[in-house]
Amino acid sequence: MRELLERVGGSTRMVIETSGTMTTMLAQALMWLFVPPYKFRNMARQMDFVGVQSLFVVVLTGSFTGMVMALQSYTALKRFGAESMVAPTVALSMARELGPVLTGLMVTGRAGSAMATELGTMRVTEQIDALTTMAVNPVKYLVTPRIVAGILMLPLLTAITDFVGVLGGYMVSVKLLGINSGIYIARTIDYVSFSDIADGLIKSAFFGLILSLVACYQGFYTTGGAEGVGKAATRSVVQGCVLILISDYLLTSIMF
Repeated sequence: MRELLERVGGSTRMVIETSGTMTTMLAQALMWLFVPPYKFRNMARQMDFVGVQSLFVVVLTGSFTGMVMALQSYTALKRFGAESMVAPTVALSMARELGPVLTGLMVTGRAGSAMATELGTMRVTEQIDALTTMAVNPVKYLVTPRIVAGILMLPLLTAITDFVGVLGGYMVSVKLLGINSGIYIARTIDYVSFSDIADGLIKSAFFGLILSLVACYQGFYTTGGAEGVGKAATRSVVQGCVLILISDYLLTSIMF
């Protein structure tokens, strides 16, 4: 019984300490964002890494997700004679849930792990300590650009995911399943509102904050050499994905 209580207490303490340290890091990153000199080139480089270099994976994910959604929706709705509702089903699913969540998960796996690995390597090779020695604030130089890139790039990537998902659903529905193209487009316009798209983009901005903050935290406080860097990358992906799914439920319950 004592062992169990010690484990529960240790786990609770670790969660509280981690949450407090991450909150402090986020506050420092936001504070340094408004303190000159501004590192626009560093931010642009991180935006390219998080956004442009993730285009292929999000386009591939979004297009095939839209195709699968069209097939599955058609199979279910055909039983009720409502094949024309495939269009809004695909569009609403992509805009509200699948677009933001899948984009967040894919970018976490691709960019989040790389962020944690890069910062972890800098930590174990004492490059972060060298920045401090040279009077360069490591949070401003390393963390702030990555968090800004995550917040700004995730909504753009999500918009692309939504578009290619709807396009993939259109191609399958019209070209493969024989649904009238005019009806497909009209139903999409009738049932999908701007608020559905905007809420999904707002959620994706939160997901970008989560994945970048978790990755920066895990990398920034890495210990244990090369093995620790690998563990930090793994933890950043696992924790980022779990927090994205949890926050998705919370944000959905608030917005919808």
